[in-house]
Amino acid sequence: MTAPTGSVGSVGSGPALLRKAGGAASSGPGGGSRRGSLPSLVSAHPLGEQLPAVFADDDFALRFVSGLDIVLAPVFTVLDCLEAYFTPALAPEDFLGWLTDWVGTELDGTEPLSLRRHAVASAVALHRVRGTRRGLSAAVELAFGVRPLITESGGATWSARPLGPFPGAPRPGLHVTLRVPDPASVDPYRLRSVVAAARPAHLPFTAEVTALPSPEGT
Repeated sequence: MTAPTGSVGSVGSGPALLRKAGGAASSGPGGGSRRGSLPSLVSAHPLGEQLPAVFADDDFALRFVSGLDIVLAPVFTVLDCLEAYFTPALAPEDFLGWLTDWVGTELDGTEPLSLRRHAVASAVALHRVRGTRRGLSAAVELAFGVRPLITESGGATWSARPLGPFPGAPRPGLHVTLRVPDPASVDPYRLRSVVAAARPAHLPFTAEVTALPSPEGT
């Protein structure tokens, strides 16, 4: 199976991102591309072949329904390739944006295309660990490409005797530190929104972006 592309040869030639005549994708109300017709696109199910026999020699009727074929041809093409639209590795870029929202990723749409495809493909696995330390770390790393340092108030221990000290801190809390070469390149509000969405719901949190420590001797 091939990825949907920006042009169409013939029906059944593979997934396709249909464009307006002239080759340029038109923009819809939301700013994304929308699928339109092409003069050379042939309908997989011409209406003229399905008319009663009495209209077989009616030139006007055949020309009339051929105009409807132009409208329906993109619909049939998309339906024939529908599986590819829901496959993160093959989906057209504008449809991938819808998938990103539908599966609840922590992205804002400004990330590279390859990263957005990976986020959609791994969304189910991340939802399984959502609200855990592992899930929080994975969500931040997916959004920023850097594994964060996470400090939390919880803890676990064991004791051979009863009435031992409780682990962790008495005050619940969570702190996330993102260390990057250039802190100015990371939006701290974006970091806070990702942490807020992926953290355990009951924990208050703080988040910060800091510079990577300089190697010794430099």
